[in-house]
Amino acid sequence: MADNGTVTGTATGNPAEAPDGATSGARPREVVLLGSTGSIGTQALDVIRRNPGRFRVTALAAGGGRVDLLAAQALEFRPDVVAVARGSAAQDLQLAFYAEASKRGYSSGEYPIPKIVAGPDAVAEVAALPCDVVLNGVTGALGLASTLAALDAGRTLALANKESLIVGGPLVKRRARPGQIVPVDSEHSALAQCLRGGRAEEVRRLVLTASGGPFRDRTRAELADVTVEQALNHPTWDMGPVITINSATLVNKALEVIEAHLLFDVPMDRIEVMVHPQSFIHSMVEFVDGSTLAQTSPPDMRLPIALGLDWPDRVPGAAPGVDWTRAHTWELFPLDDEAFPAVRLARHVGAEGGTFPAVFNAANEECVDAFRAGTLPFLGIVDTVARVVEEHAARGAGPADLAVEDVLAADAWARERARALTRTG
Repeated sequence: MADNGTVTGTATGNPAEAPDGATSGARPREVVLLGSTGSIGTQALDVIRRNPGRFRVTALAAGGGRVDLLAAQALEFRPDVVAVARGSAAQDLQLAFYAEASKRGYSSGEYPIPKIVAGPDAVAEVAALPCDVVLNGVTGALGLASTLAALDAGRTLALANKESLIVGGPLVKRRARPGQIVPVDSEHSALAQCLRGGRAEEVRRLVLTASGGPFRDRTRAELADVTVEQALNHPTWDMGPVITINSATLVNKALEVIEAHLLFDVPMDRIEVMVHPQSFIHSMVEFVDGSTLAQTSPPDMRLPIALGLDWPDRVPGAAPGVDWTRAHTWELFPLDDEAFPAVRLARHVGAEGGTFPAVFNAANEECVDAFRAGTLPFLGIVDTVARVVEEHAARGAGPADLAVEDVLAADAWARERARALTRTG
C-alpha cells in the first residue's frame, strides 16, 4: 500500500518445484542472517536446513553471548563471514569453533574457517554484504543500524526486528525503496498476504490479532502481584524473555500497531486490535465493501520466516497447515484498554511520530529490565513508559526532518529517565 518499504501486489503463484527444494533452474537464494542464535534466527536456520537447494547462508551474526551455538551454526551452514557484536567474544568464538569441529570429528583442513568480524559495528557491516535477502532478527533498538545498512546497500530486508522500524520511523522509510522491506512478524506477514487481495484504496481497516498473553482474563487489580516467572509463561508462543514480557503487558501488540501504521501507511485510527486466544488467525484486512480477508495457520513462526526469506514466493512445507478434518473453535474479543493500556498509549505515540516511538520503545526496554531485576512491579512497566512519554512531550516537538542522531539522542534520554524512575520507584 505504501510507496516506501511495503510488500504489495497480486500473488505470483509458486514456480515449478525442483526435487531438492530449489525453484526450478534458479540458484540458491543467498541469505545474511542477523541474530542467528535467537528465537527467530534458529527457526530461520531450520527453514534453510530443510531447503538446502533453495537457500544458502552467506553470513551469520549474533550478539556474542552464545558462542558455542554460533560456532555450531557456522560449521553446519558454512557461511563466508561470522560477526559478533561483542568484541571480546571474537577469541571465544574461535575457540568454540575449533572445539565444535573437534567434537564432530573433523580434522584440520576438512572444514572452511569463516572470516570473523567483531565489535559494535560488526553486525551492521555484514548487513551490507552482497546477498539476496538480509533477515534482521536482532532484538531491540540495536537492530536500527543493521536495518539502515541493509537498506542503503540495496538488499531486500526481511524484518523481524520491529523496533528498528518503530524507532527509526520516517528515517527508515526514506531509505527504503518500494517493496524493499518484507515483514516477518506473523501479524504483519499476515497483513501483507491479505493485502494481495485488494487495492490500497479499497482497504477500510487493518485488524491485528493478539493472543492476549498469559493474563488476558485478568482485571488491572488482578495484575498487581504478577511475578517474572508468571509473565514469562506465554500460553502460545516460544519467544525470548523481552518479547514474552512485552506480550504479557501487550506492549508487543502496541509496537505492532505502530509498525503496521508505518509499513502500510494506514492511519492509526484505522488499525484495530482483537484478542484471539487460539492464535490461528494472525491478522485480517477489512475492505470497503464489507469483505474481510484473514490469514490463518497454526502458531508457527517458520511460515512467516520462510515467506520473508523468499517473498513473494511460498516455500512448500514451511510449517504445518490447519487440520481441516476436525472441529475448531476460534474466539475474538475486544481488548481491555483499562487492564492493558499499552495499545492506547501506542496510538498516541504513533500519531505524534517523530522521536516519540523511540522514546516509547527505549523506556519500555529499560522498564522490562527493571521488572526482571525485581525493582519495578508488573503494572509499573507501562505506567512508567507513559510517564516518560509525557515528560518527552513537555520537552517540545523534535525536528521535522528526523536524523539518526535525533533518534539516538531520544533513545538515550528515555533510557536514562526510565532508569531514574525505576530506581526511585
